[in-house]
Amino acid sequence: MENVVLVCTAGMSTSILVSKMNKIAAENEIEINIEALAQSELKNYSKKIDLILLGPQVKYLLNNLERDYKNSEIKFDVIDSVQYGTLNGKAVLNHALTLLDKKVI
Repeated sequence: MENVVLVCTAGMSTSILVSKMNKIAAENEIEINIEALAQSELKNYSKKIDLILLGPQVKYLLNNLERDYKNSEIKFDVIDSVQYGTLNGKAVLNHALTLLDKKVI
């Protein structure tokens, strides 16, 4: 099972998006674990991570994360600001699935 982490400033806005993504994944029988974290919690996160999606407001973290995790197999990207702003769980889930080389819905 893939593990996806959505990161934003405080973890609040991404938690709503994560709820929508998890609901859609469950409805489509997609085995994926999706969680929301505040940027300050990421360094202490101990679970395996396959993909980190950054909220648009923290996209400035992308280069640092890629550098910090360069020896890992973690993939990174920034969530599209329109999809994020409209809390489009299906679109963000499909983006994650694409990055993980999984079938989209």
